[in-house]
Amino acid sequence: MADPRAQADLVVLRNVRKHYPVVKGFLRRTVATVKAVDGVDIVVKRGETLGLVGESGCGKSTLGRVILRLEEPTGGEILFDGRNLADLSRKELHPLRRRMQIIFQDPYSSLDPRQTLGNIVGEGLAIHGIGTRREREERVKYLMEVVGLRPEQINRYAHEFSGGQRQRIGIARSLALNPEFIICDEPLSSLDVSIQAQIINLLGDLQERYGLTYLFISHDLSVVKHISDRVAVMHFGNIMELADKDDLFENPLHPYTRALLQAIPVPDPEARKKRRPLSAEPPSAAGVLTGCRFSPICPAAMPACKDESPAFQEVAPKHWVKCFLYAENRE
Repeated sequence: MADPRAQADLVVLRNVRKHYPVVKGFLRRTVATVKAVDGVDIVVKRGETLGLVGESGCGKSTLGRVILRLEEPTGGEILFDGRNLADLSRKELHPLRRRMQIIFQDPYSSLDPRQTLGNIVGEGLAIHGIGTRREREERVKYLMEVVGLRPEQINRYAHEFSGGQRQRIGIARSLALNPEFIICDEPLSSLDVSIQAQIINLLGDLQERYGLTYLFISHDLSVVKHISDRVAVMHFGNIMELADKDDLFENPLHPYTRALLQAIPVPDPEARKKRRPLSAEPPSAAGVLTGCRFSPICPAAMPACKDESPAFQEVAPKHWVKCFLYAENRE
C-alpha cells in the first residue's frame, strides 16, 4: 500500500488522447476514428497504487502503453516527475525508461522463447550499459530470488516454466533497472486463482521493499479493491469516476461504476435477483458519439447527456465524477 510520507505527484496526465483511424478501400481513406483514449486527466502519486478498471475494450491497456510511449499519443501531456514525455525525442526518452517499466498481461507471448531467463531479465541492463557481464548475471540471480525463482534456473528457456513462474520472470524483468513506476497491465488475468493470490502478495511486498508506484490495470474489481489505494473507472476512453477505494466501493456515484459493481459475482441467489444489470448493448467505439459516452445505455440518462459531455468534477473530498447527475448550477 501507499507510503503516507510520499504523496507527491509522480505521473500527471492532462487531456491525454489516443485515436486510431479506420481506413477502407484501395485508397485507404479514413472513414471513422476509434477514440481509444479521449481526454484522460489523472494523477498518480508517488508510492501509491492507482487501480484502473473498466470492461474489456474501454482503453485501459492502451492508456498504459501511451503513458510509457510504447504507443504515441495523439495529444495531451504526460508528465513524469515534471517532464512532459510527449515532447521528448526517443533519445531524450531513453534514460527515463529506466525509471518506468511495465508488466505485460500475457506471460507467454511477452517472453522471447529464443532467450534464456538470464537474457530476458538482463536485457534492459545490457541495453542501458549497466555493469559488466558478470555483474549483470549477479543482478539477474538476485532478482530471481526476490521474485521466488531459483538462481540455478538462469539458463532455462521460457517454455520450461509454468504460467505463474513466467509472470514472476516478467516481474523480475520490470525490476532490473530499479524503476520508480511500474504499469501492471492485467498481470493476473492469465493465471489460476491460487497463483493470482501469490502474485498479488509478491507485488505488495515489492512495493513496500522498493517504494514502487503502481498503475494497476484490471477488470477484476475484487483484486483492485484489495491492492489499490485509489481507483479510476474507465469507459470508452474516458475516466468516469475517481476516488479512494473504500469510498468508491461503498459509495459509487456514476451509473457505470454501479453497473460494474453489480456485475461482481455473489454466492447469494437472492442477492442476484435484486440486481438490475444493464440490458442494452453499448454502441460501437468507431461510431460518432456526442455527449456522454455512457448515455446510450445509462438508466439515469437525461436530455443533456445526449448532446453535452459533463465535466470531470470533484463532488466530494477526493471523489471525482463525470456525470450530469452531480453537475452544479444546471437548470
